[in-house]
Amino acid sequence: MLHKFKADANVFIGELDELIKVPVIIRINEFSEDAAKKFATEFSTAQATGQGIIPIIIDSSGGCVYSLFSMVDAIEKCPLPVATIVEGKAMSAAAALLASGAAGHRYISKRSTVMIHDVSSEGWHGRPEELKADAYEAERLNNVMYKILDTRSKKDSGYYWDLLKENGRADLYLSAEDALGHGLVDHIGVPSLITTVTVKHKLVF
Repeated sequence: MLHKFKADANVFIGELDELIKVPVIIRINEFSEDAAKKFATEFSTAQATGQGIIPIIIDSSGGCVYSLFSMVDAIEKCPLPVATIVEGKAMSAAAALLASGAAGHRYISKRSTVMIHDVSSEGWHGRPEELKADAYEAERLNNVMYKILDTRSKKDSGYYWDLLKENGRADLYLSAEDALGHGLVDHIGVPSLITTVTVKHKLVF
């Protein structure tokens, strides 16, 4: 990723008041409650800057699917287009976030990898009734996850579920070319992001 920085500053002797960078670039490396809270803050800030598009750079092995859903909900409600950009990997929950970018604004670097798999209930413990409830929840989460992938990739319902079935329900690894072919991304190659830095000062008398 090539980042170009353009300084636009009022330079005079005074006290530093504010440093503003536009656009706000959001980076996602994990999916957790803390990551979701950070995302919400940065996403709100990005909408307030007046920037025309919100770029999200993804390099993640996945994580909590509930945190993913909160991010996707925010993207779907956003009046601005959101660009999703993979640099490295977009696995599990990260694959659904990648697909959730605005049409025409989903990018992947040529050596990046996408991985899709079922939400797992392995490692959950408890009484038989609790295990049954956990299995039901895993199935529900799978349905929500695959609906996101199907819808955002403009595929028929069940498309990604069937892909996993054909793969023996094992982790499905996709190259950049594969991801493009399945409709998860629009471009192979990542855009240059130009960040303008504005420095504001307080006059000191």
